[in-house]
Amino acid sequence: MLFVQAHDYATRTDMFRDTSLKAEQLFEQATKLDPNFAAAFAGLSMVESWAYHSFDPLPARREKARTAANEALRLQPDLPEAHLALGFSYYYGDRDYERALAEFEIAKRGLPNEAQAYMAIGAIQRRQGRWVESTANLEKAAQLDPKNSSVLLNLGYNYMATRNFEAADKIFDRGIEAAPESFGSAALKSELAIRWKGDLSVAEKELASVPQGIDPQGLVTLGRAGVLTLQRKFKEALRVIQQFRGETLLVSASTTCPKASLEGTLYSYLDDKANAHSAFERARIIAEGLVRESPNDAARHGQLGLILAGLGQKDAAVAEGKRAVELLPESQDAFEGPEITAVLAQIYAWTGEHDQAFGLLDHLLVVPNGITVPGLKLDPIWDPLRKDPRFQALIDKYAAKG
Repeated sequence: MLFVQAHDYATRTDMFRDTSLKAEQLFEQATKLDPNFAAAFAGLSMVESWAYHSFDPLPARREKARTAANEALRLQPDLPEAHLALGFSYYYGDRDYERALAEFEIAKRGLPNEAQAYMAIGAIQRRQGRWVESTANLEKAAQLDPKNSSVLLNLGYNYMATRNFEAADKIFDRGIEAAPESFGSAALKSELAIRWKGDLSVAEKELASVPQGIDPQGLVTLGRAGVLTLQRKFKEALRVIQQFRGETLLVSASTTCPKASLEGTLYSYLDDKANAHSAFERARIIAEGLVRESPNDAARHGQLGLILAGLGQKDAAVAEGKRAVELLPESQDAFEGPEITAVLAQIYAWTGEHDQAFGLLDHLLVVPNGITVPGLKLDPIWDPLRKDPRFQALIDKYAAKG
């Protein structure tokens, strides 16, 4: 029963912090009740790898994932799920894509009619820049399990990242139909409408339908504040952020951001320099602690860089942004890498290094999972560049591409 409950938590589409920690607890109980239960060790390992990747990138959690995967293989060397677990520990824990793919291929042979191995292989291939192969494997996963909302979410993201917006929209609709209670596909459909058409109405509709009190890791708060920010309703956005009770919010699949940083940004947009500085100072203390906790996490360095830019500490801000790109260059990760590059571009924009900012934007408007013209037009983060003729030139250059 414990294993069944743990598996239920671990396979939910919306694997937020609370869900992951509950699955971890149940898998641990299952392994203690039966120390020879290989599948429970495999499940525990996969939850630990996901937690390391998505919200808790601490070395101890990465080692726990590896240890549990190895124990599952020791107990049952031919268990496909154990090879999946070891693969995820290489993938999320080490970014060792080749060793991860080798384990996923073994798992696929043992589970030829199940979607999970195909989805895992596709997820790695897009990080390798092999987008066509990645999409083919995710399509195969969707054929095997057409109601699996996690598969559909990942497939839709591939199409969105490669600017096949119409295909992405159809896939996200299938994901919403498969799991109407899930945030995933609905949130990405909202993001798609903004990237594709600069349309905020989809996000407004989805956010209005969220029941009161539902706000996992601040995602709903961030969504509401984000829409208001793009509408340039900065005071309203600030009120939404200030009502959030936590210290950090989840700003992407694997990145948290200090609430105070968002407050500082909004105060900056309101030209309230004193409150902006105070908020960014609070955010700096939190962000520096997060970097010390996980010094090889690129996103944490990027967040710190943005905060330092808000404080006017140009050299330190640029150094943090460059460090983030060094830790996760696009050559190593074609999926998340452009997001880190975009953070450096934002730092350059905020610190007056406009030549460098425009150079990166010219690149990000082309690569998969980069920036789109509608997003560039809407987002006030790029306001320092708007009066430069190169800004409109970029929009004109890429208007047809989206």
